[in-house]
Amino acid sequence: MDGPFVTPTERSAADAVAALKDEFEFFDDWMDRYEQVIDWGRALPAFPESWKEPSRKVEGCQSQVWIEPRIAAGRLWLAGASDAAIVQGLVAMLLRVYSGRTPREALEVDPGFLKELDLIGNLSANRGNGVAALIRRIRAIATEAAAQAA
Repeated sequence: MDGPFVTPTERSAADAVAALKDEFEFFDDWMDRYEQVIDWGRALPAFPESWKEPSRKVEGCQSQVWIEPRIAAGRLWLAGASDAAIVQGLVAMLLRVYSGRTPREALEVDPGFLKELDLIGNLSANRGNGVAALIRRIRAIATEAAAQAA
């Protein structure tokens, strides 16, 4: 699926998590890691302005974050955006892992991978809460899609 929806480059969510870990290990300095996260955000497909409305907004984020799901060919496709550069990058990371996967595969992803990247510990509490809210929303979408497929 193209357009604003993220098409993953890795074959599986586990491969995407492993790739993120490898890419983060390349940087010794947290400022360099933040720059990488921001670059990932800049590379996200454009999220339509008309979609930036309350029903797509993720509550619990300090910044504004929007997400749009679609189910096609048995897969969960996600588009997302934020009004803050670092958060846009965090959205990009999560969509790289979750978008284009089956709902079941999305539910099997352990969101603890963000802690393994030592990312959550280096974010403000509000940003960490926002990332957790976005993961909860993605998992709720995947849960509903899996139930409908059953």
